[in-house]
Amino acid sequence: MTSTFAELGVPAPLVAVLAADGKTDAFPIQADTLPDALAGKDVLGRGKTGSGKTIAFALPLVARLGTVLAGGRRRPGRPLALVLAPTRELATQIAATFRPLADAHSLRVSTVFGGVSQNKQVAELKAGVDILVACPGRLEDLMKQGFVNLDAVEITVLDEADHMADLGFLPVVTRILSATPADGQRLLFSATLDNGVDKLVTRFLHSPVLHSVDDETSPVEAMTHHVLQVDTPDEKKALVEALASGTSRRILFTRTKHQAKKLAKQLTASGIPAVDLHGNLAQGARDRNLAAFGEGSVRVLVATDVAARGVHVDNVELVVHVDPPAEHKAYLHRSGRTARAGSAGDVVTVMLTAQSDDVKTLLRKAAIQVSPQRVTATSAAVTSLVGDVAPRVAPSAPQQRTAGGGGTSQGANAQRKRARRNGAGGGQAGAGQAGAGQAAGRQAAGQGAGGGRRQGAEGARGAGAPAGAAGGGSRRRGQRPGAAQQGATTRGGAAPSRAGHGSSAQRDHAGARSGGAARPSAARSDASVRRGNGSRRAQG
Repeated sequence: MTSTFAELGVPAPLVAVLAADGKTDAFPIQADTLPDALAGKDVLGRGKTGSGKTIAFALPLVARLGTVLAGGRRRPGRPLALVLAPTRELATQIAATFRPLADAHSLRVSTVFGGVSQNKQVAELKAGVDILVACPGRLEDLMKQGFVNLDAVEITVLDEADHMADLGFLPVVTRILSATPADGQRLLFSATLDNGVDKLVTRFLHSPVLHSVDDETSPVEAMTHHVLQVDTPDEKKALVEALASGTSRRILFTRTKHQAKKLAKQLTASGIPAVDLHGNLAQGARDRNLAAFGEGSVRVLVATDVAARGVHVDNVELVVHVDPPAEHKAYLHRSGRTARAGSAGDVVTVMLTAQSDDVKTLLRKAAIQVSPQRVTATSAAVTSLVGDVAPRVAPSAPQQRTAGGGGTSQGANAQRKRARRNGAGGGQAGAGQAGAGQAAGRQAAGQGAGGGRRQGAEGARGAGAPAGAAGGGSRRRGQRPGAAQQGATTRGGAAPSRAGHGSSAQRDHAGARSGGAARPSAARSDASVRRGNGSRRAQG
């Protein structure tokens, strides 16, 4: 017999929010845990993925913060409730579930997770947060930096505690829980109590009430399992494309990030729009791809096991294990993306003949009894799973780069470099560089800048270079300033008619030829060059 949320004691404002979303009757895990959680007791809830655990802890948390625990002003960096989740996808989904409920009591919800800049998260914490949904790693970082203090937390929730144990988060979770008040309410939800989860229960939950609706291996009546066997990789590729071609939403799981990205591109190129979801994607790309899949603009999501927990999209009718997972827990959590909350769904494992022993062991550990079927992409068993085939969509043409981007620099320095690379046309390039150097020298001389005197000197040296010389006459790297000046004087004396321009650097050279008092001016020029170089390095 089902119970309504109102009958279970959920406050009327929250009942109205749930009714507006089409939720009136509670699922078994919700019906069992809500009375105790609303009463403020510590609760240990066991239930597999897709059983409705998020609503089971979201309702009592918001209800208590909005009623019996209400009061007081919001303080920066001191949340009143903390929800820990193993992945950022799950944290995002939990926050999305919380927000309409929290809005009914004017509570503020924020998320904290890694993979993105912490600046926005810190700003929200400083503005004050009531309910913080966080991944353990980033939360501990912010605690060490002093942006978060958990001494005001009234209610703490651990969701998917067994997955946090699998990811090695238990030491961090232990430190975080130790930072919360010992007399606060704690709710822990997990599919299993192995890998150290039982130690968390013993240490941090006070006389918890245990509610175990089903374990991770309990069958889902609305979920149908299939194993489709092929012999070659080409047959597998054709089968996967056929399974992805239906009109309803479907999730395809691969083992590696590279395979997920590659398969999504292949399907899109063949006219089946698909997006990928894996650990290498930036958070913005993950959000865009999930949004496209959730709103229906893309019907195929190709994912690694990162999506096996926490990604809840309604009406996923088919889950395909393109690559069978390594262990049975991953199989069950992948499969849990369909047949959620009472809906029906199919789960297909694509198996090469060489994988038959491994798949048999996998299904035995997952307590799934199904016989393999040898098929092709056009077999009746496949077409019945695909259903109506969606029209193919021509892939959009790759964006062409516009002409004229970038261009070629015409500066004197760039011209000298090109002349040195070209080599054969060095004489003509040197002459052109000389003119550019002289112009730069004249301009700098008018401004009185030391760097301009250097450019003018380089222009004069370029003008005095022999016609066949390649390189424009700039000073060699590592050469002493005195040696460079002496070389420039020699070259200037070889062709005085070409050095007859009125730049300050050339006047210095003229003085050097006559042995007069122009030498200190050349020394000042060299000193200004050194000062200019140092200034440019100092400026980065």
